[in-house]
Parts: sequence; C-alpha cells; structure tokens
Amino acid sequence: MKSLKNTLSKTLRIDGIAALPHWQKGFFDHVLRSEESYEEKWHYVRENPVRAGLVKDREEWPFWGEIFDLRYHSD
Repeated sequence: MKSLKNTLSKTLRIDGIAALPHWQKGFFDHVLRSEESYEEKWHYVRENPVRAGLVKDREEWPFWGEIFDLRYHSD
C-alpha cells in the first residue's frame, strides 16, 4: 500500500497537481471472511455519496455500479 501511495503521489506531482495530502494518515486493511461481511461492506460503500450529501438516494449516484460482478467464495 505504501508503494502504491508513493507512486501515485509522485505521478500527481509530475503532472503538476498540487502537493496536497491526497491520502489519509492511516488505513484499515479489512479481510472479508464471509458473504455477510462482504455484503455489509458493499452496502456501506454504496451509501458513501448519501452520507457525504452528494445525493439523497444512493440510486441517484451515477458511479455506483461495479465493473465486475464480485462474489464471495469460501475455500
């Protein structure tokens, strides 16, 4: 994660984008261990634009669909 953040920050600087704090100070890497956990996290993410006040209903957000159909599979 550190390498990804460093690389992207360097690219932004090269492209002339201001050296703002682009990243949160820390992050929580959460392992999804069950289908219920996956569903819970996906619903949380889907509600982000509503919590941010960008839309009144999550269905109004034009970027809510996933590119790939993601499903939890246990080993």
